[in-house]
Amino acid sequence: MGLGDDRACLYAFEGMADWEYGYLVAELKSGRYFRPGQGRVEVKLAARNREACNTMGGLHVLPDLALEEVRPEDWGLLILPGGDSWLEPGHGPVLELARRFLAAGKAVAAICGATLALGAAGILDDRAHTSNDLGYLKATCPAYHGEGLYRQEAAVVDRKLVTASGLAPLEFAQLTLGLLGVMDDRVLKA
Repeated sequence: MGLGDDRACLYAFEGMADWEYGYLVAELKSGRYFRPGQGRVEVKLAARNREACNTMGGLHVLPDLALEEVRPEDWGLLILPGGDSWLEPGHGPVLELARRFLAAGKAVAAICGATLALGAAGILDDRAHTSNDLGYLKATCPAYHGEGLYRQEAAVVDRKLVTASGLAPLEFAQLTLGLLGVMDDRVLKA
């Protein structure tokens, strides 16, 4: 494991869909099914600033870090949960952070609404990916040009980027855990 591979950064924002990352974060934090000798993954919340926000489910969360404090070289994974606000301009800093993570060879996992923002930012234009629906992605993100790489699957991984439909939190967790290599294949498939 390289520097930061045992750390995951979960982006927190007002209205984030708390159930979409639940399976993934629970396994990262507990490590209960990890390979023998594989340590747990520390998960920290980062937001535009350190102010508390509320999830879509009504949970009040307090970020550990501001986005400006997150350097890709210190982390192994950036998790982008879904939510209804992803096409609003306030998410620009985390999209730039996602670009930097991928450029540094670090993993990014995006589900549901986060995939729309990645599409609008051009991040999906050269990687196999999925989202909630190709037609919706094209209609809501006029700058999206990745249609030829769209896969009608629950979740897709391509070169350190995991994308998933909002209906696929288990598949999202499975592909992300597989990408990180923390579980034996047999356990991951089970």
